[in-house]
Amino acid sequence: MTSTAPKTAQKTAQIVREPSRKDAGKAARAAELRAANINPRTGLATDYLNHFNEAIMLLEMIPDMPDCAEDFLTWQPLSYREHFAASNFRARELAIAAYDSADPAIRGEFDGITSAMTSILTAVGAAMRQARQDKTRATLAEQATGWVKPLVTLAGGIINGQGIQSGHEADVDYIMTH
Repeated sequence: MTSTAPKTAQKTAQIVREPSRKDAGKAARAAELRAANINPRTGLATDYLNHFNEAIMLLEMIPDMPDCAEDFLTWQPLSYREHFAASNFRARELAIAAYDSADPAIRGEFDGITSAMTSILTAVGAAMRQARQDKTRATLAEQATGWVKPLVTLAGGIINGQGIQSGHEADVDYIMTH
């Protein structure tokens, strides 16, 4: 009488030890994304936040150096794809492809936050163009910084796989209505 149990155990051990081609492909893709500073779980890169951090930096300088308002007014909103297409980011095509294939729910959360930041910065730019006094521009800059900085933090959380937690949603709602 021969037993098939040892052969079955051997096959099972081989299956467990040898990752499938699909798993190996996923692992290679994750390694490629990590090497390019793109979060493999979300498909998003923090490099895009530099676009908003640049605007924040300029806004923060306006109260002390009113001439920086002109520099802020040259800031132009860019979508995620536009940012990477125009950047020197070494893996820009990969960043765009990863974004395009990201989970739609994650990308939706992220796009909602970045859209809010873009709306705030665009509205503040329009208000600054109408303002004639440096003090008014400084006040606008300070308010905008207070609104946008927390949103950058939320966007960073989404990129890093933390998502928006319910308490943060209330913060976003508050920022958008004030």
